[in-house]
Order: sequence, then C-alpha cells, then structure tokens
Amino acid sequence: MQQQMEQVQAQLAVRTVEMSSGGGAVKVTARCDGAIAGIKIDPAALSSGDVQLLEDMILTATNQALNQAKEISNAELGKVTAGMKLPGFG
Repeated sequence: MQQQMEQVQAQLAVRTVEMSSGGGAVKVTARCDGAIAGIKIDPAALSSGDVQLLEDMILTATNQALNQAKEISNAELGKVTAGMKLPGFG
C-alpha cells in the first residue's frame, strides 16, 4: 500500500486544476499536491486601478483552485486507503 500511496502522491504533484474569477480576469492553477503552479492576470484587470477588487479576485480564484485540488487529492488517496483512517490524510 505504501508504494501505491507514493505513486498516487507523485501523480498528484503533477496534476493541475485551474480556476478563474472576475469573468476570467484572474486564473490560478494549483497542483493537486497543494501548491500553486501559476497565476495569470488579464492586463485589462489592472486598468481599473481597483487594487482591492484585483486582490479579491486573486484570493477567490486561489481558494477555489486549492479547494478543488484538495478534493481531487482526497478522492485519489481515498481510493488507495479504501476508507482507512490514516493520520495526516483527508
């Protein structure tokens, strides 16, 4: 089972999800191991000069991407553990 867990964790480290906010003005890509892989900001989002709005869009997209990545990670690791409760997982 340990080898399966390591294999799944390695796959999750390269699997990504992308979420956006502000109608696509901000896009955040997260890896399913919990790391942020990238942030793209449409230059038009900068022209408004509303820094607070831009910060909110970044925060929203980041949280959505991390939540989606966590759901995928939990589902994939859950397949390996088959419902066993392991400390630090889930």
